[in-house]
Amino acid sequence: MRKIKPSMKERRKRVLQALKGLGEKIYTQIEKGKFPWIEMPSRSTDNIYYDPELRQYILGDKKIRRSAGNIRHIASFTKLVWTAFFVRELTRERKTSTLRDLYYSAQAYEMSFKDQAESDNIITDLETVIGHAREDFNVFPEERSAVFGDLTIEYNVPGYEGKRLNLTSHPDGVMIGPALTSADFVRTSADKVIAIEKGGLFTRFIEEQVYRKFNAILVLTAGQAPRATRAFIHRLNTELELPVYIFTDGDPWGMHIAMVIISGSANAAHLRDLTTPDAVWSGVWATDIVNYKLPSDKLTDVDIKRLHELARDPRYKGELWQREIKTFMKIKKKAEQEAFSRYGLTYIVDEYLPAKLEGEA
Repeated sequence: MRKIKPSMKERRKRVLQALKGLGEKIYTQIEKGKFPWIEMPSRSTDNIYYDPELRQYILGDKKIRRSAGNIRHIASFTKLVWTAFFVRELTRERKTSTLRDLYYSAQAYEMSFKDQAESDNIITDLETVIGHAREDFNVFPEERSAVFGDLTIEYNVPGYEGKRLNLTSHPDGVMIGPALTSADFVRTSADKVIAIEKGGLFTRFIEEQVYRKFNAILVLTAGQAPRATRAFIHRLNTELELPVYIFTDGDPWGMHIAMVIISGSANAAHLRDLTTPDAVWSGVWATDIVNYKLPSDKLTDVDIKRLHELARDPRYKGELWQREIKTFMKIKKKAEQEAFSRYGLTYIVDEYLPAKLEGEA
């Protein structure tokens, strides 16, 4: 069933209501002469579970309380309240901020974080408190992903409302930033999505007109896909009902890049709409290294340790994943996507990609 995404206006309204509710709760506590406190789901590892039905990690029922009456909580409580104030202003004024910008903005209010890791963590706390992703209240990381293909979108951001753009308009692809992730999908002729880990292969696919030959929307993840990119892929899958195929380097890290798109991560267990459970990891597989006799490097001790971790991870219990983990351990080799160039620059498009999309490899 096609999923209907709430409009940008509706999401903004919900965020502002949630932030108002948080503020009113704190105000009421103070008015009653109580130390204000905030309760939120625990994000500790013992409260994170893999849900086989949702096919992603979720948070359990454990809660934690942060109180101004506890001297150990005062700093984090105050920073959380300031962050809620800051993102309320962003949302009201329809402005955006990066995670880095938020970290520096705090200094203007004499609300200094010790480092960006602390401010990022407070943002995640706020997500769990109000039940909205940071992207809904206009805080984004620095983007590096891109998209290319026959998809026409319509912008919703101030100054561009109603303007349309086809994502074949730029030969390097279009950056997956705040304006794009919030845009409406108008029309597409594509019947699939191909997500690609490496920029070089993304460029090669554009040059070889893969979007036309295979009727596909191409998405560059640029390594581990940022949350906005994972949400964008999720939208392409649920709103346009396009199947998703993922191509990564042939190593345990590439496997994990694919799995995070498919089943998410423990760090985002408090969020939904970031996963695409029916997406397919199409390679590069360990068995591809053998079958295609690809140039390869030896797995390092760190690579092998990572493989053992993946073998125990509940997300990797499927037959394909276990087969490829065992093959990696057996051959003790890894290969990059570019390794197919040993057969010529267009081999990956002419031979490998068709076989993968048709399920023959």
